[in-house]
Amino acid sequence: MDDLTQQHVQELRRGTVVLASLLSLREPGYGYGLLESLAEAGITVDGNTLYPLLRRLEKQGLLTSEWNTDEARPRKFYRTSAEGERLIEALLADWHELDTALGRLTDGGTP
Repeated sequence: MDDLTQQHVQELRRGTVVLASLLSLREPGYGYGLLESLAEAGITVDGNTLYPLLRRLEKQGLLTSEWNTDEARPRKFYRTSAEGERLIEALLADWHELDTALGRLTDGGTP
């Protein structure tokens, strides 16, 4: 993939990381586990991108967190909050509308 294409692909994917993270964290998870589950789903995210995103989403009230100190190394577990669930619904609704519109354009159909 050339640099220009890669730049646009990265821009397109950037907004999906928020939605993918909120969806994945409906079940409690920690940062590294989230990196792995997103990668398994086909969404590659760098840790330097994900960890600040998690802190921002928590600050916005979209995630809750708690420390698990039961293991040798304490881990901060995140979970999607009720406000995060509302955002998921709104983002998915918009995603489906955009997908439908792009499908019309791709198929050469009329709007």
